[in-house]
Amino acid sequence: QVQLVESGGGLVQPGGSLRLSCAASGFTFRSEWMYWVRQAPGKGLEWVSSISGSGATKLYVDSVRGRFTISRDNAKNTLYLQMNSLKPEDTALYYCSRDSSGTYRGQGTQVTVSS
Repeated sequence: QVQLVESGGGLVQPGGSLRLSCAASGFTFRSEWMYWVRQAPGKGLEWVSSISGSGATKLYVDSVRGRFTISRDNAKNTLYLQMNSLKPEDTALYYCSRDSSGTYRGQGTQVTVSS
C-alpha cells in the first residue's frame, strides 16, 4: 500500500525557516521523481518543486527558487523541502506527491507564515 506522510510544518515568522519531510512507503522510492505541491487558502494546487530519482536534477517554481531546496534520502525513503526566507505568501498546505499535479499526494502539512 502506497503511503506518503508529511511532517515538519508549523507557524513561523516572515524570514524564518522550516524543513518539511515526507516518509514514503509501498513503492520503489529511489526510482521515481518526487514532487512538492502546495495549496494556499482558497486556491488550487500549485507545483512547487521536483527532484529526480537520483537527486541529480531539481526543479523549482520561480516564486521559491533560491529560497527552497528539495532533497531526498533514498536509503531512508524520505523526501525533504528546506524552506528559508519564508514569506506570508508561502502560507499553504504542503503535500509531497508522486506526480506534479498532486493527484497522488499525502495528507499534507500546514505551513503558516505570519508575524
